[in-house]
Amino acid sequence: MRASRVYLIMMTTLTFANATMFTTYAVYYVNGLGFNPLELLLIGTALELTILVCETPTGVIADTRGRRISVLTGIFVIGLAFILEGSVPYIHLMFGSFTLFAGVMVAEVIRGVGETFISGAGVAWITDEIGDHLIGDLFLKSNQINQVMNLLGIVCSVILSSIALNLPYIIGGMIYLLLVIFLILKMKETNFKKQKSQPSVKHAIQTFRHGVRVIRGSTILLALIGAVLFAGAGSEGYDRLWEAHILTSFQLPEFLELSASVWIGLFSVLATVFSFAAATFARKVIDSSNGQRVVTVLSWLIAGKIIMLMVFALVEKFWFALGSFLVLSMIRTIYYPLYSTWLNQNIPSHSRATILSMVSQFDAFGQTIGGPVVGAIGTRFTIRSSLLAAGVFLLPVLVVYRRAIARKDRLTE
Repeated sequence: MRASRVYLIMMTTLTFANATMFTTYAVYYVNGLGFNPLELLLIGTALELTILVCETPTGVIADTRGRRISVLTGIFVIGLAFILEGSVPYIHLMFGSFTLFAGVMVAEVIRGVGETFISGAGVAWITDEIGDHLIGDLFLKSNQINQVMNLLGIVCSVILSSIALNLPYIIGGMIYLLLVIFLILKMKETNFKKQKSQPSVKHAIQTFRHGVRVIRGSTILLALIGAVLFAGAGSEGYDRLWEAHILTSFQLPEFLELSASVWIGLFSVLATVFSFAAATFARKVIDSSNGQRVVTVLSWLIAGKIIMLMVFALVEKFWFALGSFLVLSMIRTIYYPLYSTWLNQNIPSHSRATILSMVSQFDAFGQTIGGPVVGAIGTRFTIRSSLLAAGVFLLPVLVVYRRAIARKDRLTE
């Protein structure tokens, strides 16, 4: 099986599993487990703090021992973490001292370890297998197909959560474990060169140092890492609180007497439909091999994201909130594959996973520091205030992109 097909199957399966779990996760957290805004952000902080600690070491492992083994390990660990998270209510019944909040925190820490094995490794693997001149189109194609799988996962999530709010997590974790079996059989690694002439520890240190040199030698990449700190705080605030914002800041329409899970599912379904259209349009009109064109589009997208996030935070009418949410979803759908393309086209192959992990590590640091701040604002004032703060945190990212356009240079010169 071709590497590109294996990658598409892997990403669509992960998308389906994630949609199954995360479509109604806020209903599980808020209505099922009774978490407040600060607790929601602290859960995210536990995840991001784990990523912060483990990101670079696991990135070096991927660059020295192999990207395939790193991806397999990560997916397996994450699958176990999700099953544990879905089983927290049962564990709490068996061991009363093991609180619901503590159980979810432990599961998210385990998940964080798994995420660091995947971060950078999967993208580095497919980039080496097919070449960086083809990854832009593949990322956009994957994103396009993912919207269909996301739609199926949303439907599955709503059905499962109507049976039991924790069931999506258990099923999603099982899907992860089944994917590991498929990848063991079909995922090959043909273009990775493991350097056996040096001790693995010494080579790992050299790989890490080279990654640091690449980052220090690029003005734009240094600025991007600084901006990623703020972007992490902004994305954490939105990702963790948009469902809670819908559930607590608005009076849900009463026609058809739909439950909160169904309403969240409908939001996600509409977002998927609009995002599919956006992904299709982007793949047709954006030349992903043109670095300057990509970074220009990224600057417009991040500007639109800031504006729409603030609109989402401020509007009082439910239907206006829905409209701004849909625009945000379309922007995010186009943004992330282009962002990944821009980074990967400008990073040396032999340290790609390490550098990507470093970038992710700064993102995790931003989420670790900024997440509790955004959560505390929401607990002290309102969730609207948290979302406004998240929008402000994204402003430095726009500055970096505009600077990259003005300089007209590559990330690594």
